Amino acid sequence: MSSATSESVGRMIRDGRTARGWSQKRLADELGTVQSAVHRIETGQQNLSLSMINRLAEALEMPLIQTATQGDVNLRIEGPTTLSGEIDVRTSKNAAMALLCASLLNHGRTVLRGIARIEEVDRICEVLASIGVQLTWMGDGNDLEIVRPDVLTLDDMDERAARRTRSILMFLGPLLHEFPDFRLPYAGGCDLGARTVHPHLAALQRFGLTVEATEGAYHATVADQRPQERRITLIERGDTVTENALMAAAGIPGVTVIRNASGNYMVQDLCFFLQRLGIEVDGIGTTTLTIRGIEHISADVEYHISEDPIEAMSLLTAGIVTRSEITVRRCPIEFLEVEFAVLDEMGQKFVVSPEYPSLNGKTRLVDVTVIPSELRAPLDKIHPMPFPGLNIDNLPFFAVICATATGQSVIYDWVYDNRAIHLSKLSALGANIQLMDAHRLLIIGPTKWRGRDIDTPPALRPAVCVLLAAMAARGTTNLMDVYVINRGYEDLPHRLNALGANIKIFWGTPDSDD
Repeated sequence: MSSATSESVGRMIRDGRTARGWSQKRLADELGTVQSAVHRIETGQQNLSLSMINRLAEALEMPLIQTATQGDVNLRIEGPTTLSGEIDVRTSKNAAMALLCASLLNHGRTVLRGIARIEEVDRICEVLASIGVQLTWMGDGNDLEIVRPDVLTLDDMDERAARRTRSILMFLGPLLHEFPDFRLPYAGGCDLGARTVHPHLAALQRFGLTVEATEGAYHATVADQRPQERRITLIERGDTVTENALMAAAGIPGVTVIRNASGNYMVQDLCFFLQRLGIEVDGIGTTTLTIRGIEHISADVEYHISEDPIEAMSLLTAGIVTRSEITVRRCPIEFLEVEFAVLDEMGQKFVVSPEYPSLNGKTRLVDVTVIPSELRAPLDKIHPMPFPGLNIDNLPFFAVICATATGQSVIYDWVYDNRAIHLSKLSALGANIQLMDAHRLLIIGPTKWRGRDIDTPPALRPAVCVLLAAMAARGTTNLMDVYVINRGYEDLPHRLNALGANIKIFWGTPDSDD
């Protein structure tokens, strides 16, 4: 089997378009996207999701596009890499998922600005479109207009798309306002072990929702009578649990008090959005939220999604691991301060700019320049905590950072059952990592990274850690089946290439000729 690269597929698309006598604008209109996106696709600089590949093949009547891109998407990384330059942090994937679900609350026109075009966003958009929501991409292709129908058609839900994202759970909060009973497919997402939905169900039960697990689906039933004032203590300070409770509270008149709430970045974005809808939300960023709901929400609103602290940490890690000097702009500092404190203890040098506001007018941003440094292992184990502690999704990056440091480090991931196991895959690239148990890694550095063929871990952040380590490795690494990375990052290989990385996207076998 011969391989195809993003560049060769882009040339195929360009040739098919010109053969039909179409402009890039015409093809963009057929695809429901913008001309700049078509230009990036044709030059191999745009991530191609499965749904986009199918739309291209249909629009150009070229099944050859689907044939060329059959199988998994892979990355070929040549190292070692030295990066330079500046790069902007893009908006939060996790906030976008919550806001897309929350748009179901609004019977007016919602415009979300700056949405990352990633696989997970595509999946939720496919679900929304299938139940009757009108979606229109605008501007440079990252602004989305959302207009929901008066009555959602849940019977038409795209179950395949729904099963591929855990975010479908956040439909529970909005939909309990719409239907006396409904069904949702079981949620998917990363392989991080047993992630119980019980905290969601315990919280939403206080709003009259009961859920029974049937074969392949959650069957939800909503009680006729619900208390006017609700005081809820979450049994887990989870992000999506808090978001579900917020969306449930927003659509019910009266006061809801949520205790043990998450104050994390995506929860704050949802709170700011609900305020735009006319919902009173007090205590944003704290563990106690007070919400005054409205029975019928109908507002024409625009909201700029804030920058993603996890992507910021990914990009900073790219500079640290490759011993490069790069500037990462638009970092949301409130959600990175503990991470920076740990890096400082390890000897990492960086320069932080004065603060300035995000486009949402709320989130505080800084530009951060990382400088090549001699790192030493931290004195204590590195472990996550709920906000304002070290973010659970930033913990994996410290595994690859500690592997570059001199000394012995312990990474303790007490939240997830499998993620430490996935991170141990860094040993394939030369790291001295011992899996102490399902939650703890012992890492002894520094590492002399070496390239090799490797299957991508089935979890987003460990997968990106392997990619970053491969950039520092001597030789060629073929990272196979990177769908999980595309779930959470928009065009990450191309953006890293703009800093000096050498990453190619290909379909097929690693030993094939391009």
